[in-house]
Amino acid sequence: MPLNIGNTAFMLICASLVMLMTPGLAFFYGGLVGRKNVLTIMIQSFMSLGWTTVLWFAFGYSLCFGPDWHGIIGNPLTYAFLHGVTLQTMFTGNDAGIPLVVHIAYQMMFAIITPALITGAFANRVTFKAYFLFLTGWLIFVYFPLVHLIWSPDGAFAKWGVLDFAGGIVVHASAGFAALASVMYVGRRYVVENKPHNVPLIALGTGLLWFGWYGFNAGSELRVDSVTASAFLNTDVAASFAAVAWLFIEWANGRQPKFVGLLTGAVAGLATITPAAGYVSPSTAAILGILAGLVCYYAVALKNRLGWDDALDVWGVHGVGGFLGIVLLGVFASKAWNPNGADGLLLGGGAFFMKQLVAVVAASAWAFVFSYGMLWLINVVTPTTVQREAQERGLDFELHGEEAYPLGL
Repeated sequence: MPLNIGNTAFMLICASLVMLMTPGLAFFYGGLVGRKNVLTIMIQSFMSLGWTTVLWFAFGYSLCFGPDWHGIIGNPLTYAFLHGVTLQTMFTGNDAGIPLVVHIAYQMMFAIITPALITGAFANRVTFKAYFLFLTGWLIFVYFPLVHLIWSPDGAFAKWGVLDFAGGIVVHASAGFAALASVMYVGRRYVVENKPHNVPLIALGTGLLWFGWYGFNAGSELRVDSVTASAFLNTDVAASFAAVAWLFIEWANGRQPKFVGLLTGAVAGLATITPAAGYVSPSTAAILGILAGLVCYYAVALKNRLGWDDALDVWGVHGVGGFLGIVLLGVFASKAWNPNGADGLLLGGGAFFMKQLVAVVAASAWAFVFSYGMLWLINVVTPTTVQREAQERGLDFELHGEEAYPLGL
């Protein structure tokens, strides 16, 4: 297969955009927490940037896209330490004409940001050692198998006909329900700080996430064509409609338009459109955006009413958003907008809708159950929760010996 320079250049740009999302997430979460815990939440994102790359290089890509084992996982040795990958090795998943190293790099960026999303749920109360063990185990036993199941041509869900354009199940639902499990296991913070310490930092993070999401969604076509363009447009349309919907709902309920609400709504819209971006029309993307703003807003309200201490609303925004996006894809998908996709429930695709529903329920349940069990196991080895006194003093200094805002500077 000859090298396609245009597709290769485009995919390298998209990989760079997705990489930028992880620092963007660090800023987003950093602005939401208190002043004494900024560095603690940010280092967790950057740790994923480093450690996930190591695991991906060692065996992660091979587990995800190596030769199949019963439709569940790939052979960990095939591409271990990128064995056998050369300048001439081409990606054979389609006829885009991109080198395999480009696909390895692009998919690696997805692996990096997914577990980083979870950290917002247990912010301000989990030890760094416990997080490191959680990051490692979760990638190996949740993320890598889900990638193979859904995005590898040999995966069981892929063969069954389940669609997930850019990660409604693989990224957002899995991270969101793992976040909910962590909240259930770790429990509430001793020091609850629900007021953001730096809204401009949240805005910066949202801007970087929104910008990077174009590579996240449009790049998932793995080539440049009309589907790429529609996925790009759908990403912005859904985010914008969701941001405005969230703002208006919060405004109506609280009598003031909140900037943080607008930003949170945009992220909810981005998470919801992710699985559907390349399979629906821009008009449908607007509908998904509005529903994302409504449903995710009330999911967060439900979380508050139930007393779940999901500190940065990972379940309500990413878990519910990704779940909603997969279900709505089952309703609105149209082959008119992607001949390689499917027709949803509204176009007679009742069987496809049920497959989407079964897949997202099964994946979310596995992410929840495994995450809860792994945290229990980690706690046997090392304490997962920071002591009350350390939480009161702030985790930046207590865990890392650093301060984001030293006094007198």
